[in-house]
Amino acid sequence: MVFVLDKHKQPLMPCSEKRARLLLRRGRAVVHKLAPFTIRLKDRTVGQSEVQPLQVKLDPGSKISGVAVLRGDEVVFLGEIHHRTDIKDRLEKRRMIRRNRRNRKTRYRKPRFLNRRPEKCAGCGRNAKHGSRYCRKCGQQPKDNGYRETRLPPSLRARVDQVMNASRKIRVPIGGISMELIRFDMQKLENPEISGVEYQHGTLWGYEVKEYLLQKFGHRCAYCLGESGDPVLEVEHVVPRSRGGTDRVSNLAIACRTCNEEKDNLMPNEWLGTLQRSKRKLDQVRADNLPKVLGQLKAPLRDAAAVNTTRWALYRRLLSLCIPEEVGSGGRTKWNRERMELPKEHYWDAACVGESTPERFWNIPAWVQVWEAKGRGNRQVCRTDKHGFPIRHLSRQKRHYGFQTGDMVVAEIPRGKYAGKWRGRVTVRASGTFDVFVRAVRAVQGVNHKYCRVLQRGDGWAYEQTRTAIAVPPHA
Repeated sequence: MVFVLDKHKQPLMPCSEKRARLLLRRGRAVVHKLAPFTIRLKDRTVGQSEVQPLQVKLDPGSKISGVAVLRGDEVVFLGEIHHRTDIKDRLEKRRMIRRNRRNRKTRYRKPRFLNRRPEKCAGCGRNAKHGSRYCRKCGQQPKDNGYRETRLPPSLRARVDQVMNASRKIRVPIGGISMELIRFDMQKLENPEISGVEYQHGTLWGYEVKEYLLQKFGHRCAYCLGESGDPVLEVEHVVPRSRGGTDRVSNLAIACRTCNEEKDNLMPNEWLGTLQRSKRKLDQVRADNLPKVLGQLKAPLRDAAAVNTTRWALYRRLLSLCIPEEVGSGGRTKWNRERMELPKEHYWDAACVGESTPERFWNIPAWVQVWEAKGRGNRQVCRTDKHGFPIRHLSRQKRHYGFQTGDMVVAEIPRGKYAGKWRGRVTVRASGTFDVFVRAVRAVQGVNHKYCRVLQRGDGWAYEQTRTAIAVPPHA
């Protein structure tokens, strides 16, 4: 499937690859964009064409979101959006570097706070002070009249922005949007058999967190059972936060300060291997008790929490497009997918969202478009080691010899280890020797810029495609 634009760059009905080749060969169209592949007609406008509005369907996810475009019961487009998952770690690393720099006093930078976007009063539109309950001018409460915008952390806001950005890349006449507006029940995910008063009260009914953990582990260390002799008990993350752990009660334990400091930021399995190799009696006691603590852990629910937090923000962003919107539950999506005996894939979940799902699909595309968000680089000039000390500096110039990191290039290397023709995303250096990545793998290293040619400037995305997964033959 190829996206088609008219001579004024307005979307028309997509066409097949064969039709696009004929239009290009006859000179009626030109290539508008390589990825996603889009052509532009020279002699046609929207008013001179017959346009059938298509239904765009979305299945938002934490790491991967599914996209599908339908024309009645015909599947026009299938795709996956791979979100960035490193934003939180990058922000924490930047915060650590800035904090270390302020402490060293090599370059004082005042810590920032209260630098969020200002709220606006619904009555007069004036920017309100952060934390204020009433507008100083008209006296209204922004919270009561519903104007106050929901703030999302950068890692979650990026997911919403990436879905909206990818939706704009689908250049088709849109007649409606379907979205799965699902809400995960955290208590049911933790304990499927919970019901009644226990469901209403929750885990920490009548307790504070530390008091609950003290009662749970009998007012003694969960690892050494008091063998260390350390009377100071602390709340400890079994899976460290620096390694992906959360603050859920199921990931917390009571540990003495001695065990807490010796465990440090090791994963439970890593610490268990160290304890089993030790010959100390205290370590043997810890090795015997650690599997019991691991047995009380539960699966992390970070992805479910991310979907719960971003679902309404994405819904409001889609409403702002002024396009008829349809929402569906996760149960309906699963029922539609199982009724048609389709495999569990993100793009098939998107195709089965909502009441507009047909009885059967036909003319299923052979390829699924995979779009991965890469970002447009960063502004960090100073590279540091793991302790935050500078080790090298980069050039302030982003473009070297006409190339920039993220550009789609073709490298024709005449000789040497990497002789041949390579096509992929490029990583540039000021020295003029570049690296070419093909499908997120470094295929060429140290190629001279003279052998490279730009196909398309980088836009923060990497474009690939995979075969469509079909469990049973499609029924026409």
